[in-house]
Amino acid sequence: MVIASALLTILSFPDFDLWFLAWISLVPLLIVVARTPSFRKAFVAGWLWGTIFFYGTCWWLAYPMIHSAQFRAWIAYPLLILPIAIVALFPAFACASVSQLIERFGATMLLIAPVVWVTFDWFRYLVAGQVWNAIGYSLAFHPLLILPARWGGVYLISAVLVSANASVCLLILRRSSRSILLSVVFLFAPLILTLAAFGQLIGEPVLSNASSTFVTGIQPNVPADALDNTSMDDLLNRHIRLSRQALSNAPIESYWTRLVIWPESPMNFSYSRDPHLRQVIGELARANQTSILLNSLEPAKNGGDQNSAILVNEKGEMSARYDKIRLMPFGEYVPLPQWLPGASSVRGLVGEFKPGSSYTLMPLGALRVGVFICIEAAHPAIARSFTNEGADVLINISNDGYLGPTPVMRQHLANAVFRAVENDRDLVRVTNSGITAFISSTGAVYDQTTGFHEDVRTWTISKGANGSTFYSRHGDIFVYGCALISLGIISASFMRRRVSEARP
Repeated sequence: MVIASALLTILSFPDFDLWFLAWISLVPLLIVVARTPSFRKAFVAGWLWGTIFFYGTCWWLAYPMIHSAQFRAWIAYPLLILPIAIVALFPAFACASVSQLIERFGATMLLIAPVVWVTFDWFRYLVAGQVWNAIGYSLAFHPLLILPARWGGVYLISAVLVSANASVCLLILRRSSRSILLSVVFLFAPLILTLAAFGQLIGEPVLSNASSTFVTGIQPNVPADALDNTSMDDLLNRHIRLSRQALSNAPIESYWTRLVIWPESPMNFSYSRDPHLRQVIGELARANQTSILLNSLEPAKNGGDQNSAILVNEKGEMSARYDKIRLMPFGEYVPLPQWLPGASSVRGLVGEFKPGSSYTLMPLGALRVGVFICIEAAHPAIARSFTNEGADVLINISNDGYLGPTPVMRQHLANAVFRAVENDRDLVRVTNSGITAFISSTGAVYDQTTGFHEDVRTWTISKGANGSTFYSRHGDIFVYGCALISLGIISASFMRRRVSEARP
């Protein structure tokens, strides 16, 4: 039953996209947990579920090991089990905790499972720095169902899904009138939440704004396995050619401002260090009266390098720079203590970037743009901080080419969808190899590119009447509340156990 539960949940995620399975996929797991009074056995059940689920949805992590680091497949895939087994500890503890609550207080404690589940998802984020493929992300491409993320982020959507699963489980295990009533109430809660979020959305004023910006996203498509046959000049010329092609379709007099967006570069453009690059970009900007946003390897103030986004204005001058704050583990830094054997060798292979510290907005006519880079789309606090700083539009530049034609492309896009909805901001996503797309503030995805194809996309963006959402203002207050409730109820269960053991 545990294996079946994990497989059903895997099928609800990209690239299978059988999203409706997420509403029932946890039922077999919860039945096992409810019928298992042993903390240890429930823990093992949750650990098995987590290991299968995370391996089944994140197997693509072995792709760069095989294609870039030249690991044999029979070595890479087994090696992946270790980090995944560690991450699987969090659903394991969630299942064990729910099992203990059911043992102490009865089967209706199944309805507390959503609170406990998202609490351990939050712990996963605090410890591992990622909440990748939280179950709520399975609904990313169904805008109406994720509107409540405006209040509680992806954690609230995860809680809604677990709540539905727990209600079905309780209906199966208990047929008393009280259990049926509670289950029905919890089953209707997602519908009520969705209707409330939709009602709030249509009640918001929409202001027209005459100032519009023509935006073009360049997808140059340089796969990792093609880097050895691609020179820096070839890469630059490809970007220039695609930019001119897109700008030819946008008459200058039709727009207040124009912006060309280049993705996160697979070959590390370095704007500050490369005079030729500065000259070419400056000429392109001046000749076409357009701003250009590009990714650049920039020197840090205290030595080292930073992964940065650079805005070059219509005069060909750099007008803003954002330095990536949340770096990619084992991609941009090595999260290992200096004294561990082999740590220095790994750093020599991977590199050691310096994180930024400021949420710098990019000026674009009447707009203020928040730009975040690659994996920062998976960190809700990054987009929220840009929004609170005054960003009218969000832009995500990324390079997933080194991960190949795998489900990571749509999974990464799912993260960006939630960042748009959580903050009620339109989001432009531009990538090296896909998926480039425009995401509306309601979560609808438009004009997706095909992965691993050279392409160009153009959009018009305007400054709307978007205010701040509850989530933008208060962040993860929902999951903080879940953590406090979980702590209180779990503590009460242990106190009750001690009282029971103390009785003669």
